[in-house]
Amino acid sequence: MSAFEARLSLVFALASQTSSLSQRLLTDLATETAKYLFPKRFESRNLEEALMIVPDIETVKYKVLSRSDQYEIREVESYFIAEVTMPGKTGFDFNGASQSFNVLAGYLFGKNTTKEKMEMTTPVLTRKAQSDGEKMEMTTPVITKRLQDQEKWQMSFVLPARYGADLPLPKDPSVRIKEVLSKVVAVVAFSGFVTDEEVKQRELKLRNALKDDKQFQVKRGASVEVAQYNPPFTLPFTRRNEIVLEVERKEE
Repeated sequence: MSAFEARLSLVFALASQTSSLSQRLLTDLATETAKYLFPKRFESRNLEEALMIVPDIETVKYKVLSRSDQYEIREVESYFIAEVTMPGKTGFDFNGASQSFNVLAGYLFGKNTTKEKMEMTTPVLTRKAQSDGEKMEMTTPVITKRLQDQEKWQMSFVLPARYGADLPLPKDPSVRIKEVLSKVVAVVAFSGFVTDEEVKQRELKLRNALKDDKQFQVKRGASVEVAQYNPPFTLPFTRRNEIVLEVERKEE
């Protein structure tokens, strides 16, 4: 083979490799886009819930124990989270939430000991907590948790279930890995954007509704979680948010 033929052969080989890579990238892009263009829906109890959509990506596994017009009781399987403490005094402050989200996303997308990129999951959870020393009983990707005695919040990403406990360690020391144990929760869904005041009102309404439940009651010391399933570009009336409170069975 002449030098010219060798160079020509190399050009064709590189072109073929580039074409193959481009096709794979296009296929991956199409697959990821389809998760948002063709979302999935939860079982709905009313028109508001019927309009809600969520990306077709991994979410926390659970079993529905009961359902009423006002809320749903779920038994949630255990999962792992990556968590950071948020700056600011509210759970839905844009700057604090964005900063925390970026730190967690950095861990998920490669800033870890194995430089591994992990899949996104749903939902994002915002959670008020009792204290720093609280034992977490907790997948879906973000949890924001308020420390009631310190005016602090914590945001967490739910980590892909396929890793189990074998998760890469974060390079950023502000990111903590924790396991959330199986639990039973009461859930009510709502659309739109989330504010601190709305969370307070909806939490109070759910707590009051649960007082009449014949089987379950709010677990003592339980704090509210807010689950958010959609990316920022989702229209407000199609967004799915959930107010979540841990419950326990009433004694016979």
